[in-house]
Amino acid sequence: MSDSRVHFDDIYLATEPYVRSVGQVRISTPGIGWKAAEGEAEALEGLAIPGLSLPAGMLALQREDLRRLQWQRMARGYGLRVYMKNGTVHRLDGFAADDFETLRDAAKRLLHGMALETRDISTKGWNWGRPDFEGTTMTFRVDNRPMFDLPMACVSNTNLANKNEVSIELQPPRGKGLKRKGAPDELVEIRFYVPGTTTTAVAADKKPGSDDEDAGEAVSVKDGDEEDEEEVSAASVFHDTIKERADLGQVSGDSIVQFSEILCLTPRGRYSIDMFSHFLRLRGKTYDYKIPYDNVQRLFLVSKQDELHMMVVVGLNPPIRQGQTRYPYLVLQFVRDEEAAVDLNFDADAAARRFEGRLRAHYDEPLYRIVANVFKGVTDKRLIEGGAFRGYHGSQGIKASLKANEGTLYPLDKGFLFAPKPTLYIPHSEIASIVFSRVEASSTNKMRTFDLKLNMHGSQDYQFVSINREEHATLEAYLTEHGIKMLSELGESTEVSYKGMDVDSDDGGAAAVQALGIGSDEESSEDEDYVAGSDVDVPEEFDENYESAEEDDE
Repeated sequence: MSDSRVHFDDIYLATEPYVRSVGQVRISTPGIGWKAAEGEAEALEGLAIPGLSLPAGMLALQREDLRRLQWQRMARGYGLRVYMKNGTVHRLDGFAADDFETLRDAAKRLLHGMALETRDISTKGWNWGRPDFEGTTMTFRVDNRPMFDLPMACVSNTNLANKNEVSIELQPPRGKGLKRKGAPDELVEIRFYVPGTTTTAVAADKKPGSDDEDAGEAVSVKDGDEEDEEEVSAASVFHDTIKERADLGQVSGDSIVQFSEILCLTPRGRYSIDMFSHFLRLRGKTYDYKIPYDNVQRLFLVSKQDELHMMVVVGLNPPIRQGQTRYPYLVLQFVRDEEAAVDLNFDADAAARRFEGRLRAHYDEPLYRIVANVFKGVTDKRLIEGGAFRGYHGSQGIKASLKANEGTLYPLDKGFLFAPKPTLYIPHSEIASIVFSRVEASSTNKMRTFDLKLNMHGSQDYQFVSINREEHATLEAYLTEHGIKMLSELGESTEVSYKGMDVDSDDGGAAAVQALGIGSDEESSEDEDYVAGSDVDVPEEFDENYESAEEDDE
């Protein structure tokens, strides 16, 4: 070990969740460095960690940019938290307990006497405490000791659940090499109960970037009278602080394009859409969402049954949430004839220049087409439009119902789309067979609709009901063209066919009797107690010559 440099092996970079890249830490006069071991740099691909250079897999932290060093117990033994002056917090873990003294002496000797603090974690198990914001991290303290940390970069949404309750939805950022499948269990939502009220002056002080003059102006109406200060809920102040620290609030002037007051069918309401270089903001009156473009899985553009409106369907994974309700699809509705002229601001963000090959600087066409093309450009996903299928009346879809929900079923080139609620996409590859129900018409079955059941491979089946009988021919031709196996309900349950059965006609009545087994050999066997001709000798009561047995005796 050299006096001018200290190194530690098998140390993990834990600045971002799900990183499993191990390397070596070096502390020297220029600062602190971490270098991924051979073959470990691939796990860092796609991450945007300040100071991390790729594909070399090197993290360089300059000495003049360091603010604090903390030593604490971690999941992998012990770890080092490095606080930067710009608010970023880097985490390096995997140290042994014996490394503390070596690390403390190295920081003091090589980093201009910087102290290595010890961070003791609270283990009391209380569920009440005080939140402290430091840089891009919120620390929840219990009895003046940290209990857990919430990185603001992982906050995807926050809402006021009620007057005193704030909900925070979490979604850890993932790079290209970090897949959701196979990841460990994670926290997706946490709620804080924030009682009490506070004055607007205190609220102004809590907001980052506010100064004393602004705080003084926010204090109340009457000069020097503290009783007249305007009070606000402490929960709303906490909610606003989360939004600003997590960069969830409205930002003007640096978005690529903005679409205002777009009608959204799922979730219901009008939302403004702000498109940035790596994510979009969906802002409504109650809920705000930050949706990374990596979460967009599919894009659809279809026409509604009335031929007056168009729908842009955006598939999301993971879905956005409102309380316990999950929305895996965004369904945006537009008037077909609504025209718009939109200019894109590529200078808003240097990273947005990569879209110049997929987006145009100026759009002058129907609004639904502009929104669909912009989503296609920023997400780099294929836009799936209505296929060659046309219903009986020439529409792209057919009217149907899924359980109690009315909607439109769109037979596309590679699957079925049901919209608007609940929005569902079923690829052809997942369909085992399709069963038609209540199709055959007769004098006893005069229904004008039929049902369609989709039998799936290893998942729940779907049944669409109340489909107009006129759509049967076009739908059957579509299934035949795409090679999807079709079955009839009767053929699946029994070999007896009731097609054309008409009990009112002579031939139909005979067929019905034969189909039901009436007149078979078993039924036509003679009754041993029956005496032939006895019914002829018995007089009927309506016969005018009828004589009872009593009269004969007389």
